[in-house]
Amino acid sequence: MQLDNKNLWVAIIVSIAIVLGFEMLWNQPRIQKQRAAEAERLASAETIQGSNAPSAPGAAPAPGSLIAGLANAPNPDRASVIAQGPRVTIEGPGVSGSILLQGGTIDDLKLVNYRQTVEKDSPPVVLLSPRGAADTYFAEFGWVAAGGTPALPGADTRWTADREKLTPATPVTLSWDNGQGLRFERKISIDDTYLFRIDERVTNNGAAPVSLHPFSLASRFGTPHLGGYYILHEGPIGVFNEKLQEPSYADLRDKKAVAYDSRGGWLGMVDKYWLVSLIPDQKADVKARFTHTLAGGADRYQVDYLGPAATVAPGQSTESTSRLFAGAKEVHLLDSYAKRHAIPLFDRAIDFGWFYFMTKPMFLALDILYRFIGNFGVAIILFTVAIKILFFPLANKSYRSMAKMKLLQPEMEKLKEKYGEDRQRMSQEMMQLYKRAGANPLSGCLPILIQIPVFFALYKVLFVTIEMRHAPFYGWIHDLSAQDPTSLFNLFGLLPYAVPQMLHIGVWPLIMGVTMFLQQKLNPQPVDPIQAKIFLALPLIFTVMLASFPAGLVIYWAVNNTLSIAQQWLIMKRLEGTPLAPPGKAKA
Repeated sequence: MQLDNKNLWVAIIVSIAIVLGFEMLWNQPRIQKQRAAEAERLASAETIQGSNAPSAPGAAPAPGSLIAGLANAPNPDRASVIAQGPRVTIEGPGVSGSILLQGGTIDDLKLVNYRQTVEKDSPPVVLLSPRGAADTYFAEFGWVAAGGTPALPGADTRWTADREKLTPATPVTLSWDNGQGLRFERKISIDDTYLFRIDERVTNNGAAPVSLHPFSLASRFGTPHLGGYYILHEGPIGVFNEKLQEPSYADLRDKKAVAYDSRGGWLGMVDKYWLVSLIPDQKADVKARFTHTLAGGADRYQVDYLGPAATVAPGQSTESTSRLFAGAKEVHLLDSYAKRHAIPLFDRAIDFGWFYFMTKPMFLALDILYRFIGNFGVAIILFTVAIKILFFPLANKSYRSMAKMKLLQPEMEKLKEKYGEDRQRMSQEMMQLYKRAGANPLSGCLPILIQIPVFFALYKVLFVTIEMRHAPFYGWIHDLSAQDPTSLFNLFGLLPYAVPQMLHIGVWPLIMGVTMFLQQKLNPQPVDPIQAKIFLALPLIFTVMLASFPAGLVIYWAVNNTLSIAQQWLIMKRLEGTPLAPPGKAKA
């Protein structure tokens, strides 16, 4: 039985070491290699221009276009590209930017409440950029013909705006007449955060009916710099018929196009913290696509959908409404939009993973604590205390059994000396000893088995939720979602030189390692000297491995260890002097 217990412990420890080691020793080098290859490929790629609206069934694709004066300019400055086109300014509490009147595209957007780094003077996050600039990313709306070839607005169309600025209080209406009897109007509104509403209207002043499909698209040029983490999806995403679909950029490069028919739903492209999503009328049947093309030697990814055809008789008009979400993946915001506009599974834009049932409730609990306290680091500590209280009965029983096991070690050593060569007899005698003392050798596994799912769920929460991004703690921790920035190897910043990433072992990882070592000393030590040495090395191994993990996670582990030490120490003190087994020698 004791051998089985040792093997179980070793299996658990090896499993954790494999998961942590995979991230540090294999995944991180792979990510760096991917980033270097992508940077080299992007450096040699030509500037990409044009747009590609989805085609109606049986129709030819909409033509692309060039922005005048930029066709031969390799990666011009973003600001210079924006300055060349006639624009309507966007000003909102959460975003700033502009709409290009040539094409009527939303292609200039910054998130004013989010900075690129933790520095206070860091520039805001840039989400959308116009054609011709580096990292081109834009949203486009319009109509395609279901039959015939009427002149329709495209990427070269010069729209007329009824005002110069779009704000939450002042929507903007764009208008254009094709000179053949069709008048197009596009009313663009924005709320107090990141949701645009686009109301399209076509009036037929001609003599013949026309049939049109509304469309929306989001187009991204160049493969973005991906984190490459196996626990996080970055790329195309959508919900069709209430089922989540997450093809990767690599999938699109292989397949070129992936299509879905759906009633309502949504689709877009997701980064770790940001989302650009197209949201059709939830009662409409749409044809949605994820596509990949090559232009100028570089990749172009697009998500789009085509709405049902509408026939507009002479003297009549038709309307279509869609929405564009372009902003930060704030949990409560996505939940509120999902409820208000009946958007299915909209919160799945945040990759809570397979253990959604654990990770999202865990985030909500941390968020409630944060709203009362105002610091996510303190919220994590209080959450750790709450978890310890919740599992106190199970953990207390386990720690009592472990304390008894520790006090039984002198008797176990005697049995080892007496029956060391007879494994079967020694196991039998130890089982009798456990029974007399009321100790369970397997109970020591319970605390770590409880801690593992909580640990990984919290890791996921810290890693994927934007609320944790740049969330400060006290002292030197300015971002709980990033690793402890200090290092033992430059005396935590006292010596004026930078240390390699592998040597970034900060203060909190060291605290965690010390608490793990002290906790281990309170546990019963393995009788096998080889296993004892392995267990003795584990705190050092975990310190090195966890040094690169988010600081919030390391703080959780250190506090959890400290609480466990206090609980075990109290139990040990209470059991001191208590006879755990009848006196006398073991059975002969």
